[in-house]
Amino acid sequence: MPITGVRTFDDVERATRDGLGIDTVRADDRLCSVTLAERAARRALDQAGLDARELGALVVVESRVQETFLSSEATRLQHRLGADNATTFSVGGLGCVSITPALLAARGLLAADPALDHVLVAHGSKPATTLRYRHPVTVNGDGGQALLLSRGGGMRVLDIMQQTNGRYWNLFHVDYRDRPTAQWREQCTEPSTYSFALAVETRNHLTAMVDDLLRRNGIGRADVAGYISQNLSAGSFAFLEDSLDIELLPACRDNLRRYGHLGPNDVFLNLHTALDREELTPGDLAVLINVSPVAAWSLLLVRTGSQEDTA
Repeated sequence: MPITGVRTFDDVERATRDGLGIDTVRADDRLCSVTLAERAARRALDQAGLDARELGALVVVESRVQETFLSSEATRLQHRLGADNATTFSVGGLGCVSITPALLAARGLLAADPALDHVLVAHGSKPATTLRYRHPVTVNGDGGQALLLSRGGGMRVLDIMQQTNGRYWNLFHVDYRDRPTAQWREQCTEPSTYSFALAVETRNHLTAMVDDLLRRNGIGRADVAGYISQNLSAGSFAFLEDSLDIELLPACRDNLRRYGHLGPNDVFLNLHTALDREELTPGDLAVLINVSPVAAWSLLLVRTGSQEDTA
């Protein structure tokens, strides 16, 4: 789907959007977030040769906007998959970083119950509004993703770090009460706060977190084969590379151009692509970086396995 909007952009918005480094996004308004998550989940289960009834748990990264209030998208996905025996719940509230608490929950479940062997983490990414451009940040596409976590397998999540700062809880928001959905807009309360104050905090937090992640795992920068970020913009990539003195893998920029921003799905999409293109090889260490304007920051230290291990 070409990048288009449902209203006219002013000159600043148009120039910012056109400079994001995003050429296209995938979008289909006929598909809801649960359907996207279901398709990804079925593919992951098929690749693993696993029946949904064998799942011990299903952790759903909640969508930005549910189709109906009070209902449960998590148990809706459970029912559609036939994962009747799975302990099922949703996590979220941290935007792109919401994949991190999902992984923390999966790790906790596997540690707490020796009889539990498989946890499926799934998410369907759709924007909160019909206008896919979030000024001045990114353009949102549609996508589903599922991660199957177990006690075996070649791909290993070795360490997880997460930090938040509640001062920015409402920096981006959508006013929706008593408004038709066509009038919903993602708004930045203070663009200067996002561009400067939060940027400085992000630089400081991530610098300290990367140093701590490497130190507590007894490794140095030379031991890391690649760094992967979520897909916001070409500018965000340059900011991370300059702030952390790193180079992101080429898969990040290529997926940014092709898909735009897919929320919590970005980092593992980029990891999968990097493995497929042999930018990473089995046994490599990679650091996955996630940032959300709520504000939240997370790092994952991963030891790569074969392509099949990333289902």
